[in-house]
Amino acid sequence: MKNMKTAIVLGATGLIGQNLTKNLAEQTHIKKVIAVTRRAIDYSHPKIENQVVDFSLLEQYSQTFEGDILFSCLGTTKKQAGSTDAQRVIDVDYQFTAAKLAAANNVPEYFLVSSSGANPNSKNTYLQMKGELEEKIMSLGFQRIDIFQPSLLLGERNHFRLGEKLGSWILPTLCKLPILQRYKPIYGAQVAAKMCQVSVQKPVGITRYTLEECFPK
Repeated sequence: MKNMKTAIVLGATGLIGQNLTKNLAEQTHIKKVIAVTRRAIDYSHPKIENQVVDFSLLEQYSQTFEGDILFSCLGTTKKQAGSTDAQRVIDVDYQFTAAKLAAANNVPEYFLVSSSGANPNSKNTYLQMKGELEEKIMSLGFQRIDIFQPSLLLGERNHFRLGEKLGSWILPTLCKLPILQRYKPIYGAQVAAKMCQVSVQKPVGITRYTLEECFPK
């Protein structure tokens, strides 16, 4: 098949990243998937190439970010990271560094998992970080930027998150109210499937995929 793409997935051990990597490997328009992780993945496919890197030294792995499309699926919580500053390193700094490396290597397409309500001026630290990253990415000049803005993510994780578990029980009921629809929980596998689906398209410029528009109830 002509115009087959090499996809790079940042965060391929996470809830969305793992599903996305596996989905991409099954697509006819994808010839190779480079899974960039800090620890080895526990799944395999002939198309998947796992690159284990030290994220604090990403600049040393420039050649890893050579391809046609970069999917950035990193994300953590303050509790996991240990502090707000440590969370920012993962949620903003690492992803922006990877994006800069890809842009320098002339990768034309960039897909970002952000969040519903992302806003650099938000009083919520998490949403502020997500909004800040969006703005930073848009300054890099990719031919195509697709930003996905899901809300609370559901699915099996390698670690337990009490807040997300409680949210998965409570929010589906609360979000029947129209004003709260934008915060309706969604499965990570659904987000991954949507990213994979639109990756075959050929738009240019910046496209946002909000929860209401692309992940209907």
